[in-house]
Amino acid sequence: MKPQTLNDIFSAIVERRHVRVMLAREAGRWVPIDSQQFYRHVAGVARAFRNWGVSKGDRVAILSENRPEWAVADFASFQLGAVVVPIYATLTAQQTAYILCDSGAKVVVVSTEQQLKKFLSIKDQTAVERVVVMDPLSTEDAAPMHRLMQEGPRERDPELEAGARAITGDDLASIIYTSGTTGTSKGVQLTHGNLTSNILHSLDGFDVHPGHVSVSFLPLSHVTARHADLALLYHGVTLAYCPAFDQLPKVLLEVLPTLFVAVPRVYEKIYSQVEQKAKTFPKRAIYRWALSVGRVHLMKILAGEIPTSLSWRLANKLVFSQVRARLGGNVEVFVSGGAPLGTELAAWYASIGIRIHEGYGLTETSPVIALNTPRAHKLGTVGRPLSNVEVQIAEDQEILVRGPSVFRAYWNRPEETSDAFADGWFKTGDIGMLDQDGFLSVTDRKKDLLKTSGGKFIAPQPVENSLKLNALIGTAVVVGDRRKFASVIISPCFALLEDWAHANHISFSSRRELIANPKVKALYEGIVGEVNRNLARYEALKKVLLVPDEFTADDGSLTPTLKLRRKTVEERYRKQIDELYEEGDVAVVA
Repeated sequence: MKPQTLNDIFSAIVERRHVRVMLAREAGRWVPIDSQQFYRHVAGVARAFRNWGVSKGDRVAILSENRPEWAVADFASFQLGAVVVPIYATLTAQQTAYILCDSGAKVVVVSTEQQLKKFLSIKDQTAVERVVVMDPLSTEDAAPMHRLMQEGPRERDPELEAGARAITGDDLASIIYTSGTTGTSKGVQLTHGNLTSNILHSLDGFDVHPGHVSVSFLPLSHVTARHADLALLYHGVTLAYCPAFDQLPKVLLEVLPTLFVAVPRVYEKIYSQVEQKAKTFPKRAIYRWALSVGRVHLMKILAGEIPTSLSWRLANKLVFSQVRARLGGNVEVFVSGGAPLGTELAAWYASIGIRIHEGYGLTETSPVIALNTPRAHKLGTVGRPLSNVEVQIAEDQEILVRGPSVFRAYWNRPEETSDAFADGWFKTGDIGMLDQDGFLSVTDRKKDLLKTSGGKFIAPQPVENSLKLNALIGTAVVVGDRRKFASVIISPCFALLEDWAHANHISFSSRRELIANPKVKALYEGIVGEVNRNLARYEALKKVLLVPDEFTADDGSLTPTLKLRRKTVEERYRKQIDELYEEGDVAVVA
């Protein structure tokens, strides 16, 4: 019988008797956690929760970076029918307080002393009754999770399992707060049935099985990362946890994963690093030659074939294999989700022998709606819709979805819930199309579309993705809604720009002085001009605004999953944007 709940998923993981369900880094080495240990840890925490009065429907918040205890707290809550509320570890104290208060969390599980202090600073604003800390701290403010896990039963707990079996697919499993690219964060209610349905279907067409290894580094508070981990665990893949992104390069070389799941920002960074490393002669000439060979064999790579020509084998040995080696050298399957990858970036990866399977989904759809697979792959699309969902395109090109993985409601927001549906179809807020082969393409967010004063619509994301392919650009934000033409705000990659400035004998004492230099302005106008050549006349970017700031999640310009908060950026630079359009000259031409 197929799993109906996340408790069934947990049972399947445990009953596989896998010797390496997870890998945890302890004292400088990777230590395996087998299925028996995993069960004991989950049952120990679940028993403690139960003794504290946690029962079906109570909310348990998890405030932590990625680590094995995250999954333990997650499954322990599910065993009791409790509702898990993930919280990004990067959120401020007040942002954390908002989620805890809005959800009415009864228990909070935190990772470190730093996260504990954050919670304690806002504890009085919440209804939290119990605190658990993952790190072995000596404190009276929280229960030590390692002790709760070790007190778990060495044999199966019949009473606990009977309660877990009583949970149904209609029961609420999690409230996931959206990262808020377009407004206030909303709590998305996902049931056991929603999440389980997606887990069962999202990897159809992939050869994923025990023996595979993947690194869990995308924040588990995001639905894409959490879904990926749950689905991979269900299929017997070993998970190695990486708590911080800056540790990822080292972890990849130690763990040697066979599956790599990332957001576009990660793929962009790898691309930029490769481009930067290949700048000097003769590396540049070899790199350019290898790319030309890769482009000749592009269709074979996209079809899942390995080219056999002498030129390909040589290019692979000299260049392509070096890129893969930085990811551990063993990756067989690459997946991208969470935001649009960009056709040009996907084509670059394919040209070096890496076929990225891009997918699409939202928190409200648990999350996967469509995904390219090894058996059905088309560049420039997000794949065919999963077999358990229906997709249709509305008259205004908005993507509509319905199926068992679609959420039931926003937490405490009945009006917004009602507005999210039309005749039983969930309105994704994305613009897209289905081609004759059933592959879905996503153009942009409906709310992000710019409409010039001449009545032309511009989708900013594809343009921004093209600009970000240049290593000198950190973040690009296309603006121009209700204006005569489109312009772009550029946050440079300052490390590379400063190197360029030194090489070109440009002196500066600050970033503000650097971007004001005429040569620097000309450099970026030239980059934008190159992109303009591939745009329609009405899409061309006529002005460039360089800013001295790097956009980050910490300053609020990016979400915790590194997606652009467009409105935040536009408001921050409203004065400069207005001045840009008041100037008479057009700075950039196609």
